[in-house]
Amino acid sequence: MDFKDSVLQLSERIEKLKDSISTEEATKNAFIMPLIAALGYDVFNPLEVVPEMDCDLVKKKGEKIDYAIMRDGSPILLMECKHWKQNLNLHDTQLQKYFVASNARFGVLTNGIEYRFYTDLEKSNIMDDKPFLVVDMLNLSDADVERVKQFHKSYYDESNILSTAQELKYTTQIRAILNSEFAAPSPDFVKFFAKQTYEGSVSQRIIEQFTPLVKRAIADIVNETISDRLGLAIKNQSNAPAETSDGSAEADKPSTDPATAALPEGVVSISDDGQIVTTQEEMDSYFIVKAILRPVVDVSRVFYRDGQRYFSVLLDDNNRKPICRFYYNAKSVKYIALFDEEKNEKRCEITSLNDIYNYTDQLRHTAESYL
Repeated sequence: MDFKDSVLQLSERIEKLKDSISTEEATKNAFIMPLIAALGYDVFNPLEVVPEMDCDLVKKKGEKIDYAIMRDGSPILLMECKHWKQNLNLHDTQLQKYFVASNARFGVLTNGIEYRFYTDLEKSNIMDDKPFLVVDMLNLSDADVERVKQFHKSYYDESNILSTAQELKYTTQIRAILNSEFAAPSPDFVKFFAKQTYEGSVSQRIIEQFTPLVKRAIADIVNETISDRLGLAIKNQSNAPAETSDGSAEADKPSTDPATAALPEGVVSISDDGQIVTTQEEMDSYFIVKAILRPVVDVSRVFYRDGQRYFSVLLDDNNRKPICRFYYNAKSVKYIALFDEEKNEKRCEITSLNDIYNYTDQLRHTAESYL
């Protein structure tokens, strides 16, 4: 079982067991130690994982970190653990003290469900106030899995993780700011646009006048992007290759390109570095689903995740809220997978992207069931 499968299996396990976990020790045993093991470390080998490692800076209080992951005799990752119901905001200062007392470059504060990853980008050996990565085990994305995988015993590279941390620190903050501004534009955000479009002095009255205009413009851009993608999808279908004399489409014939002919089963396209490539057809399908759902749900809540076996469309980027899946991996047949009330999957064959509209009622019903 590879790392991704192990983590997804653990995610399902947490969902099933969490309500029966009543102590911090049980949280460690059931949720946290399995993740450490999935990262390739032997939890019973003190050369790799040290429980209750001394992190007392003044050597008087006997303060200890729950787990220290070791490499070449030195700690590389500290893990402070809490009960799964604990609010982690109440405990970050505790991890800061342990961080200063060790030589580790990374620290994790976790309750077994949420993992907050910290480092010392701002001041050497002083843990940053904000984590560079936050992972919710009950709401995992493929990107989350890949970022946590960097801490795997086989892939660990301190410089690479620090580079990723630096990038994530700023992109995460920028995304949060943009999301906030798009939802409720601040006066400064509105003023930026007003000054470039309004010839007079930008007073408070002008800012109030421009606020709904900026918000509407943002919504229009999102809607136009969806419409453009839908138009492209329809155009692609109208230009689809005609059937050959044997009844099969030209596009269904085996590829003569050795770069794609050798692709393993279950992968549509792989880049030179081995990463999954999301195809245009998958993205067009995603935008069609968003357009279908627009009357019943805010389309900003509709996300996609691309995997090796299928392409998923989810509500709130939550793998517990699947709307549908697309199986576009076979050479001659494609499927849309729908879900019933028990989240049982039913595959339906489609011959073109236009067929997705045949399932409008089912898709809307599924999305509404999560609201």
